[in-house]
Amino acid sequence: MRGEVVASGGAGFLVLVGVGLGDGPDQARKLAAKLYHLRVFEDQGGKMNLALPDVGGEVVVVPQFTLYGDTSAGRRPSWVKAAPPDRAEEMVEAFASALEALGAVVHRSAFREHMEVQLVNDGPVTLLLEA
Repeated sequence: MRGEVVASGGAGFLVLVGVGLGDGPDQARKLAAKLYHLRVFEDQGGKMNLALPDVGGEVVVVPQFTLYGDTSAGRRPSWVKAAPPDRAEEMVEAFASALEALGAVVHRSAFREHMEVQLVNDGPVTLLLEA
């Protein structure tokens, strides 16, 4: 898989998705709707007033269990709050499918693979979203 481009997208969102132990299909759908309708793209007046469908944006979905790394006790992260891989993969797919059902163009990266992720951050917005 090294050196192979698995997912690529144009203007829009790069979404690092972490799935926790209690997350389910309802959270995946709610998070997809929140992201799809999030008004963070600039309108003609320079105000963040447009959502993904308004700008014809795309979404690249990257599973990222390490977002659940807990470093509060010691120097080695613990991932006990992250969902097991099979459940996490199911929920990441539910999230991506929910975005597609809303009309988004979604690109999926590999699951359980070592990846090099490149991002061109065009603007000042990086957000943490929770359902």
